[in-house]
Amino acid sequence: MSDVDDLTDAVLTASRLLVAVSARSLAAVEETLTLPQFRMVVLLDSRGPMSLTALADLLQVNPSTAKRMIDRLVTSGMVEREPNPATKREVVVVASAEGSRVVRQVMARRRAEISTIVARMPEHLRHGLVQALTAFAEAGGEPRWSAADETSQRPRDHAEVD
Repeated sequence: MSDVDDLTDAVLTASRLLVAVSARSLAAVEETLTLPQFRMVVLLDSRGPMSLTALADLLQVNPSTAKRMIDRLVTSGMVEREPNPATKREVVVVASAEGSRVVRQVMARRRAEISTIVARMPEHLRHGLVQALTAFAEAGGEPRWSAADETSQRPRDHAEVD
């Protein structure tokens, strides 16, 4: 097996743990959101207002699927539709105050559980994990999340449009 295969197997194994942590942290805070819906709220909370097409592209779903998700999230109060501040004619989707609150709560729970797991790791392996996971997230286009993000308010004055 190659190094890429070994690393892929290790990441797949770790991803099972991370998905379980994610599911538990979401279920503890918000029982009505699915993981894909939560992912949409996280994207909006971390990246700011976006068009339907931009969201669909980031989630790698077709626009009609994204629209149905948005409709459900608007109904549940997790996101809102607003005029695009750049054009005033188009509509963008933004995380609502409630959606942002849920993201912060879920991420705080997730952070606490992951912190417990990391604390069980041998100390000499932790630094390498930081570098490897940072590079992995960057390669996948995922914005960095830090403890400061759990308490900060996201700007709502920009929009990712088509």
